Amino acid sequence: MNGSPQYLLVIYIAQHRHDPPIPPGVIAEMLDRSPAAVTEMCQRLAENGVVSYGPYEGATLTESGRERAMALHESYVTVSWFFRRVLELDDCESEAMELAGLVSPTVTERLAATLPFTGAAPTVEVDRTGPTATDSDP
Repeated sequence: MNGSPQYLLVIYIAQHRHDPPIPPGVIAEMLDRSPAAVTEMCQRLAENGVVSYGPYEGATLTESGRERAMALHESYVTVSWFFRRVLELDDCESEAMELAGLVSPTVTERLAATLPFTGAAPTVEVDRTGPTATDSDP
């Protein structure tokens, strides 16, 4: 994977915690990437029209970027919950972040239908270090 889905997902999550634009340092910290790598990817995403990017300011999702990121976020939450609740993986969030861009909406929907579900739908809590999937099961 070229990483662009991860960047869109991280910018989407960060925009729920910070006012846009999202500084490159925040993105770099959440993805464990160098600031130079973040700048390069943000410039590429801007060329593709999914973010607007200003040097030293940061990235903001465009309307098309936000739509793509919302779909990625849905996949991320579903995959993360599956990894945690079914596979009992310790590092479910970073694993899900890697796969969110590779899972189609159909796979996400079918995967969600297989999950053990007894309470409210899973949510994602986001702090400065990254997202954490949670659910309301005891």
